[in-house]
Amino acid sequence: MSFYQVSYKSELSVKNRMLRFLWNVVQFFLFQPGPRRLHSWRACCLRCFGAKVGKQVSIYPHVKIYAPWQLEMKDRACLAEGVNCYNVDQVIIEEDAVVSEGAFLCTASHNIDSHGRELITKAIRLEEGSWVFAEAFIGPGVTVKKGAIVGARAVVTKDVQEMTVVAGNPAREIRKRRLDDVCA
Repeated sequence: MSFYQVSYKSELSVKNRMLRFLWNVVQFFLFQPGPRRLHSWRACCLRCFGAKVGKQVSIYPHVKIYAPWQLEMKDRACLAEGVNCYNVDQVIIEEDAVVSEGAFLCTASHNIDSHGRELITKAIRLEEGSWVFAEAFIGPGVTVKKGAIVGARAVVTKDVQEMTVVAGNPAREIRKRRLDDVCA
Protein backbone atom coordinates (compact mmCIF):
# COMPACT_ATOMS: atom_id res chain seq x y z
CA MET A 1 0.00 0.00 0.00
CA SER A 2 1.31 3.42 -0.94
CA PHE A 3 1.85 6.11 1.70
CA TYR A 4 -0.73 8.30 -0.01
CA GLN A 5 -3.43 5.59 -0.06
CA VAL A 6 -3.84 5.56 3.72
CA SER A 7 -6.96 7.38 4.85
CA TYR A 8 -7.52 9.12 8.16
CA LYS A 9 -9.89 7.44 10.62
CA SER A 10 -11.67 9.81 13.02
CA GLU A 11 -10.84 9.25 16.69
CA LEU A 12 -13.88 11.25 17.86
CA SER A 13 -16.85 9.40 19.32
CA VAL A 14 -20.22 9.05 17.61
CA LYS A 15 -21.74 11.11 20.46
CA ASN A 16 -19.22 13.89 19.82
CA ARG A 17 -20.01 13.90 16.10
CA MET A 18 -23.78 13.94 16.75
CA LEU A 19 -23.45 16.84 19.21
CA ARG A 20 -21.33 18.76 16.71
CA PHE A 21 -23.95 18.15 14.00
CA LEU A 22 -26.68 19.56 16.25
CA TRP A 23 -24.44 22.47 17.27
CA ASN A 24 -23.64 23.22 13.62
CA VAL A 25 -27.36 23.54 12.85
CA VAL A 26 -27.89 25.87 15.83
CA GLN A 27 -24.70 27.77 15.02
CA PHE A 28 -25.72 28.35 11.39
CA PHE A 29 -29.32 29.41 12.00
CA LEU A 30 -29.34 30.95 15.49
CA PHE A 31 -25.82 31.78 16.67
CA GLN A 32 -23.83 33.26 13.79
CA PRO A 33 -26.36 35.57 12.11
CA GLY A 34 -28.03 38.58 13.61
CA PRO A 35 -27.20 42.05 14.89
CA ARG A 36 -23.79 42.70 16.42
CA ARG A 37 -25.30 43.61 19.80
CA LEU A 38 -26.79 40.16 20.53
CA HIS A 39 -23.85 39.16 22.74
CA SER A 40 -26.04 37.78 25.52
CA TRP A 41 -28.05 35.67 23.03
CA ARG A 42 -24.86 34.11 21.67
CA ALA A 43 -23.58 33.52 25.22
CA CYS A 44 -26.88 31.78 26.03
CA CYS A 45 -26.55 29.53 22.96
CA LEU A 46 -23.02 28.57 24.02
CA ARG A 47 -24.12 27.83 27.59
CA CYS A 48 -26.87 25.54 26.26
CA PHE A 49 -24.12 23.45 24.64
CA GLY A 50 -21.92 23.31 27.73
CA ALA A 51 -19.65 26.33 27.37
CA LYS A 52 -18.60 28.12 30.54
CA VAL A 53 -19.33 31.77 29.81
CA GLY A 54 -18.80 34.62 32.28
CA LYS A 55 -20.51 37.99 32.57
CA GLN A 56 -20.42 40.83 30.05
CA VAL A 57 -18.72 38.78 27.33
CA SER A 58 -18.73 40.07 23.77
CA ILE A 59 -19.40 37.48 21.10
CA TYR A 60 -19.88 38.98 17.65
CA PRO A 61 -21.64 37.57 14.56
CA HIS A 62 -20.00 35.02 12.30
CA VAL A 63 -17.84 33.52 15.07
CA LYS A 64 -17.31 29.83 14.34
CA ILE A 65 -16.92 27.49 17.30
CA TYR A 66 -16.17 23.80 16.78
CA ALA A 67 -17.22 22.43 20.21
CA PRO A 68 -18.83 24.81 22.73
CA TRP A 69 -18.37 22.26 25.53
CA GLN A 70 -14.60 22.82 25.13
CA LEU A 71 -14.85 26.63 25.53
CA GLU A 72 -14.45 28.76 28.64
CA MET A 73 -14.84 32.55 28.40
CA LYS A 74 -14.40 34.50 31.60
CA ASP A 75 -15.85 37.93 32.43
CA ARG A 76 -15.50 40.62 29.73
CA ALA A 77 -13.73 38.29 27.29
CA CYS A 78 -14.29 38.99 23.60
CA LEU A 79 -14.53 36.98 20.38
CA ALA A 80 -14.76 39.47 17.52
CA GLU A 81 -16.49 38.96 14.20
CA GLY A 82 -15.24 36.09 12.08
CA VAL A 83 -13.10 34.37 14.73
CA ASN A 84 -12.61 30.65 14.05
CA CYS A 85 -12.29 28.71 17.30
CA TYR A 86 -11.31 25.17 16.28
CA ASN A 87 -11.46 23.84 19.82
CA VAL A 88 -11.16 20.08 19.55
CA ASP A 89 -9.36 20.55 22.88
CA GLN A 90 -10.10 23.20 25.50
CA VAL A 91 -9.85 26.93 24.80
CA ILE A 92 -9.79 29.21 27.84
CA ILE A 93 -10.18 32.95 27.35
CA GLU A 94 -9.59 34.73 30.64
CA GLU A 95 -10.90 38.08 31.93
CA ASP A 96 -10.59 41.03 29.55
CA ALA A 97 -8.82 38.95 26.87
CA VAL A 98 -9.69 39.88 23.28
CA VAL A 99 -9.57 37.84 20.09
CA SER A 100 -9.91 40.21 17.12
CA GLU A 101 -11.56 39.78 13.73
CA GLY A 102 -10.71 36.70 11.71
CA ALA A 103 -8.25 35.19 14.19
CA PHE A 104 -7.87 31.39 14.18
CA LEU A 105 -7.52 29.48 17.46
CA CYS A 106 -6.45 25.95 16.50
CA THR A 107 -6.18 23.24 19.17
CA ALA A 108 -5.66 20.24 16.88
CA SER A 109 -3.45 18.83 14.18
CA HIS A 110 -2.37 15.40 12.97
CA ASN A 111 0.74 13.31 13.39
CA ILE A 112 2.43 13.93 10.04
CA ASP A 113 4.98 11.17 10.71
CA SER A 114 2.39 8.40 10.95
CA HIS A 115 0.46 6.51 8.29
CA GLY A 116 -2.58 6.67 10.57
CA ARG A 117 -2.38 10.48 10.83
CA GLU A 118 -3.55 10.33 14.45
CA LEU A 119 -5.18 13.40 15.92
CA ILE A 120 -3.02 15.50 18.24
CA THR A 121 -4.77 18.03 20.48
CA LYS A 122 -3.49 20.58 22.99
CA ALA A 123 -5.39 23.29 24.86
CA ILE A 124 -5.03 27.04 24.22
CA ARG A 125 -5.11 29.62 27.01
CA LEU A 126 -5.38 33.38 26.56
CA GLU A 127 -4.58 34.90 29.94
CA GLU A 128 -6.04 38.02 31.52
CA GLY A 129 -5.76 41.17 29.41
CA SER A 130 -4.09 39.46 26.45
CA TRP A 131 -5.03 40.51 22.93
CA VAL A 132 -4.84 38.51 19.71
CA PHE A 133 -5.02 40.94 16.78
CA ALA A 134 -6.85 40.39 13.49
CA GLU A 135 -6.25 37.23 11.47
CA ALA A 136 -3.55 35.88 13.78
CA PHE A 137 -3.07 32.11 14.11
CA ILE A 138 -2.69 30.58 17.58
CA GLY A 139 -1.53 26.96 17.41
CA PRO A 140 -2.13 23.94 19.65
CA GLY A 141 -0.76 24.15 23.18
CA VAL A 142 -0.07 27.90 23.12
CA THR A 143 -0.56 30.16 26.13
CA VAL A 144 -0.68 33.89 25.49
CA LYS A 145 0.26 35.15 28.93
CA LYS A 146 -1.12 38.06 30.93
CA GLY A 147 -1.11 41.38 29.07
CA ALA A 148 0.65 39.98 25.98
CA ILE A 149 -0.18 41.18 22.45
CA VAL A 150 -0.15 39.06 19.29
CA GLY A 151 0.17 41.25 16.18
CA ALA A 152 -2.11 41.05 13.15
CA ARG A 153 -1.57 37.94 11.01
CA ALA A 154 1.10 36.58 13.34
CA VAL A 155 1.64 32.82 13.47
CA VAL A 156 2.12 31.73 17.08
CA THR A 157 3.33 28.19 17.81
CA LYS A 158 5.04 28.84 21.17
CA ASP A 159 3.92 30.55 24.38
CA VAL A 160 3.94 34.34 24.41
CA GLN A 161 5.46 35.72 27.60
CA GLU A 162 3.70 38.16 29.92
CA MET A 163 3.50 41.81 28.72
CA THR A 164 5.27 40.93 25.45
CA VAL A 165 4.34 42.08 21.94
CA VAL A 166 4.95 39.51 19.18
CA ALA A 167 4.38 39.70 15.42
CA GLY A 168 5.35 37.96 12.19
CA ASN A 169 5.53 34.46 10.78
CA PRO A 170 6.81 32.81 12.85
CA ALA A 171 5.91 35.21 15.66
CA ARG A 172 8.91 36.94 17.23
CA GLU A 173 9.18 39.30 20.15
CA ILE A 174 8.96 42.93 19.06
CA ARG A 175 9.16 44.54 22.49
CA LYS A 176 7.92 44.46 26.07
CA ARG A 177 4.84 46.47 27.00
CA ARG A 178 5.26 49.24 29.55
CA LEU A 179 2.92 49.45 32.53
CA ASP A 180 1.76 52.95 31.50
CA ASP A 181 0.74 51.49 28.08
CA VAL A 182 -1.72 49.24 29.88
CA CYS A 183 -3.00 51.72 32.48
CA ALA A 184 -3.40 54.74 30.16
